[in-house]
Amino acid sequence: MPLFEITNDKLRPLSPASLTEMKVRERGDLQRLLRTQIEVLEDNLYVLAEEFGDWEDSRRRIDLLAVDDQANLVVIELKRTLDGGHMELQALRYASMVSAMTFERAAEIHATFLAHIGENQAEARDRLLAFLGWDEPDEEAFASDVRVVLVSEDFSKELTTTVLWLRERDIDIRCIRLRPYQDGQTRLVDVQQVIPLPEAQDYQIQLREKVRGERRERLERHDLRKKFWTGLLAIARDRGTRHAGRKPGMYHWIGGSSGIRGLGWVYIIAPDHGTVELYIDRGISDENKAIFDTLFARREECEATFGRPLIWERLDKRRASRIKHQIDLGGYRTPEERWPAIQAEMVSQMTALEKALGAMVAESAR
Repeated sequence: MPLFEITNDKLRPLSPASLTEMKVRERGDLQRLLRTQIEVLEDNLYVLAEEFGDWEDSRRRIDLLAVDDQANLVVIELKRTLDGGHMELQALRYASMVSAMTFERAAEIHATFLAHIGENQAEARDRLLAFLGWDEPDEEAFASDVRVVLVSEDFSKELTTTVLWLRERDIDIRCIRLRPYQDGQTRLVDVQQVIPLPEAQDYQIQLREKVRGERRERLERHDLRKKFWTGLLAIARDRGTRHAGRKPGMYHWIGGSSGIRGLGWVYIIAPDHGTVELYIDRGISDENKAIFDTLFARREECEATFGRPLIWERLDKRRASRIKHQIDLGGYRTPEERWPAIQAEMVSQMTALEKALGAMVAESAR
């Protein structure tokens, strides 16, 4: 949408232009102006260096390197093109290169920058401390993250798609559009953050935190289950049971073949309990229900051999059926010092379940 001038008679649209047509240069104009007016792009930024490229085996240079008020480094890349080129890939490379920078190194490069623009380089360290609100450097807090800001006249769909994908994966990267206008001899530029939209930024931050928390919880859950299965399968190997050759996984179940197609002996672990079960699924619902019904008809005999009641789930709305026993000593969220007792009991109950149902399973599947 164009910019308008308000006159007494009407809203007069300003003529859109291009940075190239206006002979605005990346380094000689945009970069030069922004290095001392970085607030045009974002509040709470402080420029450390311009054309920074002090690393081995590379002649690449960061247009502007800044730090924010949370002590995160900020890589700022500038383009005057209509698509941004491949600046997101370039900026990510730079971000990885500076990610290990220390406060003391940042103060050194800032001193060089101040000298370059004609200011007192001896003030570099104190200026940086003052911006961060620190009395003394805190190396642990400095550069704990690296953010990326892409600045261009416009951005291609390819680039914005990439940026949105990166943001979904917790990379703090944003796009700021510089849209130029010409009004006679006056050159204007409309500066707008387009990714993320400012009005949606708080919501997106909350959403990202929620996704991050869910991912962290999921990884923790996977790690706990794999650790639990490792202990259980060690007991299975010691006792030479059917599951002895299985490898621990991150899922909530571990199965073992009964030797009969579609019938398996399965361990289940939940946060607060464990289960051993015969799972029946030969791919055809009617066949599964027929096997279940045959076994259920001998329920009293099965439970007498097992030594206690079993849970019989025909699951009429699903294809499969199952027969199970629940162990209520605890699950994978139970304190780890109690796991061995839970694991040993689950292996014992699986052995008992196989003994109670094994012969009947073979007969029912014929």
